[in-house]
Amino acid sequence: MRAAPEPTASIPDAALLVAFANGDATAARDLADRLLPRVLAQATRMLADPAEAEDVAQDAMMRLWRIAPDWRQGEAEVSTWLYRVVANLCTDRLRKRRGGVSLDQVAEPPDGAPSVAAQLQTRARMAALSDALAQLPERQAQAVALRHLEGLSNPEIAQIMDISVRSVESLTARGKRALAEIMAGRKAELGYDDD
Repeated sequence: MRAAPEPTASIPDAALLVAFANGDATAARDLADRLLPRVLAQATRMLADPAEAEDVAQDAMMRLWRIAPDWRQGEAEVSTWLYRVVANLCTDRLRKRRGGVSLDQVAEPPDGAPSVAAQLQTRARMAALSDALAQLPERQAQAVALRHLEGLSNPEIAQIMDISVRSVESLTARGKRALAEIMAGRKAELGYDDD
């Protein structure tokens, strides 16, 4: 037996945001339910710290609620605007962090792998990827993460990063090549030779 679809599932994000601005608390809850998991996932991937990612996600959502009365439908996608805010907040935190805490000292987020061995392997892979991404220039790392970890399209990334689609393509291509060079020789160590 199929559950009935949510009544707001077909309502665009921008319409829910405008409804919230007009006093509809249910619209705010529905929009938060829809966007918060994606925002939190993006922040967790960028920061590799669940507590800090929650702070960023909360801050980003608060900024969304504050701009709601001034939102102009059709100018930007709510999710794209929100991804950009999260990316900027994370970048600010990473810049501050570089002065005091290395990425090696940041705890990896827990993953739901069923076995300890799988969890350890996943952590080693994520740490290696995080370390490799940290060696890239910031813009390349951001473009690669948004494209290949968040699954966003090049036009969405271009809007988030405020650059052209061609620049996104260039950044992701250069970033992928650089990551491949950085990660070369680590396949066996990270357990990719048995996949």
